[in-house]
Amino acid sequence: MTITSIKDVEVKGRRLVIRADLNAPCKDGVVTDATRIERFAAGLKPLLASGARAVVQSHFGRPKGARVAEMSLAPIAPALASALGSDVTFVDDCVGAEAETAAAALQDGQVILCENLRFHPGEEANDPAFAAQLARLGDLYVNDAFSCAHRAHASTAAIAALLPAFSGPLMDEETSALAAALEDPKHPAVALVGGAKVSSKIAVLKNLVNKVDSVIIGGGMANTFFFANGYQIGKSLCEEDQVETVREIQALAKAANCELVLPSDIVYAFKFADSARSFITDVSECPADGIILDAGPKSVVRFRSVLSRAQTILWNGPLGAFEMRPFEQATKQVALEAAELTRSGLVTSVAGGGDTVAALNMAGVAEDFTYVSSAGGAFLEWLEGKELPGIAALDRDQAA
Repeated sequence: MTITSIKDVEVKGRRLVIRADLNAPCKDGVVTDATRIERFAAGLKPLLASGARAVVQSHFGRPKGARVAEMSLAPIAPALASALGSDVTFVDDCVGAEAETAAAALQDGQVILCENLRFHPGEEANDPAFAAQLARLGDLYVNDAFSCAHRAHASTAAIAALLPAFSGPLMDEETSALAAALEDPKHPAVALVGGAKVSSKIAVLKNLVNKVDSVIIGGGMANTFFFANGYQIGKSLCEEDQVETVREIQALAKAANCELVLPSDIVYAFKFADSARSFITDVSECPADGIILDAGPKSVVRFRSVLSRAQTILWNGPLGAFEMRPFEQATKQVALEAAELTRSGLVTSVAGGGDTVAALNMAGVAEDFTYVSSAGGAFLEWLEGKELPGIAALDRDQAA
């Protein structure tokens, strides 16, 4: 692809229609976690210092094409202003006369934040007419929302054909980190894939076995692999209808000379609860009424050994029910190992997905990874090898 970054463009006096993802958690009209806002602001500051005039667009929640007061972006404006260290004017619509007047009045270095894009049905419909209204607000279009790049919406796709289109600083950061970890990784490369279900990661696993040298499989999805391999898994979460899929993935991995690493011992309980008493046993000895909730200590030693040989680590999905203290150890200990290797300069580590970020925060190591993606669905589709519409729309070769 041929994509130009807005950082390589003269922006002084230019109005930038910037698609951001400011869908931050709020309570009682106050932002409770400003991470996304702060990361976006860090990239916007240099553009404003260079004289750009910013028209910031974002979605918030799922209002389904109608105005929903609780999903207004108004509470985001003061949080964005705080992160930027400068004023942000909130505009009560993202298109129309009020938005156009506010955009036209911008001076160099000034910012307006427009109301929720998804208050209009044309946004999610990728409506060209709605995109044309958005385009009237600026001179250049900037997509700085990698986390929304898997959606072909008016503000991520259609608008890119109507204005000179560029990637934003945060988009550059995300795509550069992910390309280094997946498209051109240093070998040995290791992927950790966890989570509840094989079915949600089929395409990810099929793609990864052809990209990396080892895939560590954990979480509930490991149970389906155990089941397919003939082990008793008691009352554990399992997708019995995915046995053939597991066998296909195993065959693909063998053909690609990619090692699939499964837990050799397990932590189980008789109920899914934080107060549950936990037990450790070999993977072949789960009792009939047991529930597998984590990988055991022998497995952790092996996982850490695999990571110790790596130069690239890619992580998506926890290795157990980490949100409950008795079942956090595999995820926590492996996260600590990956963090230490990263701090020592021995590996490039990239992680992403909501549960993964929460797990790394639980372990206190999110800041130690080379890159932690704030994207969920877009990160997953990137791992699957899919073309993301929001990125494809910026491709100048394709546009030509």
